[in-house]
Amino acid sequence: MVHAFIMVKTAAGKSEGLLAEIAALESVSDAHIVAGNYDIIAEVDAPEVYDVLQTVSSKLQGLSGITDTKTYIAMG
Repeated sequence: MVHAFIMVKTAAGKSEGLLAEIAALESVSDAHIVAGNYDIIAEVDAPEVYDVLQTVSSKLQGLSGITDTKTYIAMG
């Protein structure tokens, strides 16, 4: 199992609406609005690294209002 943290930047005023959409994605185990350089942090659990990348590139980045993402794979 691969555990990853996805940092998400959103367009102005879009964070709250996107939070629910992100949390509803199949591989997302948790998501929070945060203060700092990014607007939302999502936790993803998937069988393989490829599945994490698929979730980010095909599903998450396809949501309207997301301007940037950064993926961090947990090492332990």
